[in-house]
Amino acid sequence: MKQSMTFIPTLREVPADADIKSHQLLLRAGYMRQNASGIYSYLPLASIVLKKIEQIVREEMNRAGSAELLMPALQQSELWQESGRWYTYGPELMRMKDRHSREFALGATHEEVITSLVRDEVKSYKRLPLNLYQIQSKFRDEKRPRFGLLRGREFIMKDAYSFHASFESLDEVYEKMFQAYSNVFSRCGLNYRAVIADSGAMGGKDTHEFMVLSDVGEDTIAYSDTSSYAANVEMAPVITQYEKSSEEQKELVKTETPDQRTIDEVAQYLNVEKEKLIKSLVFKVDEKFVMVLARGDHEINDIKIKNLYGASVVELATPEETKQAAGVLPGFVGPVGADSKIDIIADHAVQSVVNGVCGAGEENYHYTGVNLDRDATVSQYADLRFIEEGDASPDGEGTIQFAKGIEVGHVFKLGTRYSEAMNATFLDENGRAQPMIMGCYGIGVSRTLAAIVEQYNDDKGIVWPAAVAPFQVHLITANAKQDAQSSLGEKLYAELLEAGFEVLYDDRIERAGVKFADSDLIGIPVRIVVGKQAEDGIVEVKERKTGEGMDVSLTDLHETISRLLQK
Repeated sequence: MKQSMTFIPTLREVPADADIKSHQLLLRAGYMRQNASGIYSYLPLASIVLKKIEQIVREEMNRAGSAELLMPALQQSELWQESGRWYTYGPELMRMKDRHSREFALGATHEEVITSLVRDEVKSYKRLPLNLYQIQSKFRDEKRPRFGLLRGREFIMKDAYSFHASFESLDEVYEKMFQAYSNVFSRCGLNYRAVIADSGAMGGKDTHEFMVLSDVGEDTIAYSDTSSYAANVEMAPVITQYEKSSEEQKELVKTETPDQRTIDEVAQYLNVEKEKLIKSLVFKVDEKFVMVLARGDHEINDIKIKNLYGASVVELATPEETKQAAGVLPGFVGPVGADSKIDIIADHAVQSVVNGVCGAGEENYHYTGVNLDRDATVSQYADLRFIEEGDASPDGEGTIQFAKGIEVGHVFKLGTRYSEAMNATFLDENGRAQPMIMGCYGIGVSRTLAAIVEQYNDDKGIVWPAAVAPFQVHLITANAKQDAQSSLGEKLYAELLEAGFEVLYDDRIERAGVKFADSDLIGIPVRIVVGKQAEDGIVEVKERKTGEGMDVSLTDLHETISRLLQK
């Protein structure tokens, strides 16, 4: 492609509203432009990179036994009502009505559509397993779109869905898809981790996220410093064993603590360690109020509460709801003397607290000398806190460290969550109707593009891995007005294309410094400069990754390019 004939509008200044490297560089290097908040146009260079990522995805999906199809982005509300998600998915689902007042949604995901398709066509176990995928734009009305392609309202996604007659079959395909995803991200050159995750609004269980390690990631990964264990921090179990103090139990005393609401304030006011405080928060668990207790130095994990109750929605109660359930505003809530109608659960660490401190259920008062086995009724103890750095790794090997990650892929075992709700059944070997067992597998294609840029850049611009670069070679004539350079540039462009190289040829009538700066921004792996030695059959070859340059004769050019691209 000749640069004079394509559209690469580079920028010298960093856009004011671009906070992270990938957003800044994809705008500056002319890969994309914003049309509205969280909505972008992919310009020619980005379009090429996306197609290369998609091709890697297709090759691995096809190798894993998945067949490609394409479903509509516009989805009937009736299908979402069948699954129950029309009412629970939330405001991220973009809803609309047609001219006949029929309700539709722009596809945020396609479980309902694919389940209806397979339900209507597959009736026998003989047609299973079946694995189908598509690559398509998705739409989610994010409350706060940010970070460019990492959190947008329209994005490109590969989503796959598998259907099975047995859980053993699901397990087999899940492992194949897990390996396919590992292959995809490895081929894209990414430094990533596959981590245990929560299924969220998708439903189901047994799920992994593929996280690209990056300081700008919105997710925290908990990983072992000596083993391969890794999990999203919200899913990592705590295996710490707590020893109960042997100190003698003290008398329960109500103590005035005027305007001391937070853990830090109460600890300082009463001159006690935070480990002695019992944090008491009210959560709304599927419309039921639950008081959750944790040690003062720990954070309560709402995902673990959700999994404990098998709930659909878990939310921290508002101050008004807290007062309704516990009789007092947050900051003074406590389990001692609590209404028997409210369920009280506690993290394991709380069980070891002797002579603790908790809210007294009365404004401006706390109890000291609290011993839960004597002073309150806890319905059950469970693992309810977030794991912390330094905790023992859940696999028993090493200790936990934290890292930030960008989620680029997610694989789920959905089970019968959608097939039962939507009556997607098959006849088994005995002629009995059984619900299909499902799996779901997603890759954020446009997010993967941004994640690659986050890991591959320097102070001059993008540094693309060869597998996904928009072109392999950036051919530049330093002075297009000079006949010898222009002539050799045209000759090399034709020869390199004939030899099978992907070439962007900067034939513009522009200063050499501008061309070199644009080339660094764009980030193509190999740069060839036709300059002052053109008449001698010598060109400069520069590797973008290392910045190393060398003079190369035309006879050695093809071999040099091939060698650099294989590094």
